[in-house]
Amino acid sequence: MQIKQISYSSHFLRNLKKLPKDQKEILSKRQIIFKKDCFDPRLKTHKLTGKLKDYRSFSITHSFRVLFVFQGNGKVGFIDFGGHSIYQ
Repeated sequence: MQIKQISYSSHFLRNLKKLPKDQKEILSKRQIIFKKDCFDPRLKTHKLTGKLKDYRSFSITHSFRVLFVFQGNGKVGFIDFGGHSIYQ
């Protein structure tokens, strides 16, 4: 599934400013993959459960993930990123 547009929550953007340059580069490369195919196996995209059942996440690194939501018509909202703490 190709993504046409990504919107970013204010929380996501605030945290992005604090991210070290090397991690920003990794996130940027993964975002390119995500836009071409959000279910690319390298991303390990998966649906969440429980209170986050309306959300999905994909992996940037082994312990670094992006929390997102499908908004329809090829649009996605990036909510947060980080370790497993983003699920709480």
